[in-house]
Amino acid sequence: MEFNAISFEQKHFCPGFYQLPNAPHKYRDWKHSGHGAVNMSEAITESCDVYFYSLASILGIDNMHQFLQQFGFGEKTGIDLVGEKSGLLPSREWKKEKKNQNWYPGETLITGIGQGYLQVTPIQLARATATLANGGKVVTPFLVDKIVSATETRVMSETNNKVIPLKTENVQHITESMVNVVHDSHGTAKNIGKKITYHIAGKTGTAQVFNIKQEAKYNEEAIDFKLRDHALFIAFAPAENPKIAVAVVVENGGHGGSIAAPIAGKVIEQYLANFEIQR
Repeated sequence: MEFNAISFEQKHFCPGFYQLPNAPHKYRDWKHSGHGAVNMSEAITESCDVYFYSLASILGIDNMHQFLQQFGFGEKTGIDLVGEKSGLLPSREWKKEKKNQNWYPGETLITGIGQGYLQVTPIQLARATATLANGGKVVTPFLVDKIVSATETRVMSETNNKVIPLKTENVQHITESMVNVVHDSHGTAKNIGKKITYHIAGKTGTAQVFNIKQEAKYNEEAIDFKLRDHALFIAFAPAENPKIAVAVVVENGGHGGSIAAPIAGKVIEQYLANFEIQR
């Protein structure tokens, strides 16, 4: 939407897979029967892979790389810990330099759903989630809140004043869609939103550990535990006035909605309860 490449209400049809023009390979959706015609809100709410394959193809890897880089992917967050990894935000230039190969359209598609060469850390996910919650204001995470000496007090959270110029209406659209993930009857994390009195904005995710052959089916019970998908969930709350951003990654946990989301829900609930007590 920031690139005017697609409108919020524009629909794409999901038959359960996506194919590039004149190519036999099928990029599959988690829902084999497909989601039907979905707009962006429905795609986020139901986690429709095919919609985002299509969107990635429309945007192209150059626009995707440029935009995601603003959110801090591919670089260290600056947290006060030793050994932080920078992850990897792939691009045409990176692949040419590191592998001496051209970038392929199929690689753009899988990057669009967080797969392929893309590597992110949990703290990068949390930072990007907080940035979205802040409407584009980038935060630097710190374990140390402030440093007090005899002459001055240095508040660590005030060291970064970068703001990504996002359109307010676009942020609002995405936030409302993420609220639906938790609070809509079709949401992939709907189970954590049943007993709370505020809105959580969230997004489920799954990271594959190994490649599945074109006609093969993923059977969680038939493979080693270490080969099972990683479960992911990002969230911020309360959605209308954010106080906390969370990223949960459960290694080999399976599904983000059933495994990672409940963990995030408990963290948010505990934090906001303490927040109210401290006020």
